[in-house]
Amino acid sequence: MSSTTKIRLGIVGACGRGGSFKSACEALKHFTVQAVCDIHADKLPEAAALLGAPEQYTDYETMLKKSPLDAVIIGTPMPLHVPQAILALESGRHVLSEVPAGVSVEECRDLVRVCRQSGAIYMMAENYTYMQPNVIVRTLVAEGLMGTPYYAEGEYIHELKGLNEITRWRRKWQTGINGITYGTHSLGPILQWMPGDRVVSVCCAGSGRWHRDPRGDFYENEASCVMLCKMKKGGLVKIRVDMLSDRPHAMTNYQLQGTDGCYESARAPGEKNRIWLRAFAKDPNTWMDLNDLADRYLPAFWKENMKAAHFAGHGGGDYFELLDFLNAITGRAPCPIGIHEAMDMTLPGLVSQQSIAEGGRWLPVPDSREWS
Repeated sequence: MSSTTKIRLGIVGACGRGGSFKSACEALKHFTVQAVCDIHADKLPEAAALLGAPEQYTDYETMLKKSPLDAVIIGTPMPLHVPQAILALESGRHVLSEVPAGVSVEECRDLVRVCRQSGAIYMMAENYTYMQPNVIVRTLVAEGLMGTPYYAEGEYIHELKGLNEITRWRRKWQTGINGITYGTHSLGPILQWMPGDRVVSVCCAGSGRWHRDPRGDFYENEASCVMLCKMKKGGLVKIRVDMLSDRPHAMTNYQLQGTDGCYESARAPGEKNRIWLRAFAKDPNTWMDLNDLADRYLPAFWKENMKAAHFAGHGGGDYFELLDFLNAITGRAPCPIGIHEAMDMTLPGLVSQQSIAEGGRWLPVPDSREWS
């Protein structure tokens, strides 16, 4: 596909998350939204007008059959990601899918198989990997300033009990299953800070059930779930997900420890992301402000697109993931979060759900590259 060709997009889930890609699509100018799809027929005209789409559908398969699409953005509830991605890939359309990639190991196997058979691009839209602090840390690791990373933490703490009642699918797929049900925002950036590494085994434990839904039923997901991840290269990662505890949100908590540096993200408004690097340290006990390194270590692609990304969601992440999707489709760059990277970010959480059901037993995490 030519880099000057307009890419015709279909957006499914357009009345919800899918519609939030409007700013990114407009800023990039290489995409045109050809069709929107959503089961909420009453809201579709508004979504079509917002996104400038000439076609509207309430049935996803009909959209794929009738609309002249080059690619689809999947912004639907979690259990639809795999079946909708597979249908698009089998029809030759490129796919940008929301997170996580799938909700079971078995359906992830199906997705990997179809990706291998299809000539189309699959990318998972893990927008937290594009947030400015996470990108700076990734650059510092690539420059060798962190030494060898061997320990990391990621936390997604986002109280969602009210939203469970509005977007009811969350009540089952995010808080109705025990274990790490929504861990890619935490694990995704960390895996990029540990390049060439992957999770080989996990164990998971929870803090007990302390909250009931409006019907008086306990949430199946324990209040705080913690997953320990043993890495292939010997390191250790801790992931905490809490979508039930009553407290201020803290969705972008991270730590990274390397042989020559340490990073700790801000945990509350007004705090700074802090970093210690041996190469710059005047004192072994003095932190630096990560933002002081932005001029030197924020990559050119971020600086050059900062203005365009400003109006996109998730700290510019929605813009940059769409930019990388564009570059992958047009052959200008490899897909940074292709099917195997998506599996590396998704599978540990799925295995954690089995681990917590078995009393926190350590369990192996499959490598999708080895699936036949």
